[in-house]
Amino acid sequence: MQAIIFLTSLALTLYTFIDCARRDDSQINKLPKWGWLLLIVLLSPFGAIAFLIIGRVRGERGPRPPKRRILPPDDDPDFLRKL
Repeated sequence: MQAIIFLTSLALTLYTFIDCARRDDSQINKLPKWGWLLLIVLLSPFGAIAFLIIGRVRGERGPRPPKRRILPPDDDPDFLRKL
């Protein structure tokens, strides 16, 4: 019985650690990413549960579209075309 509880706790901790590490900073609430990673490791099952409940941004599925890069005028093809 203790082995099952230990393995479940370990699996939950590993899952949330990897999930937090792979998320973009904009998809994490309340603390910075490094804070959640420390909390997950140091407070093993309780930090993992806290991350699942309040640390993740809900309602979004999949990655966010990339932000549009601002190009300087000499690299912007639309600007150069208008010259």
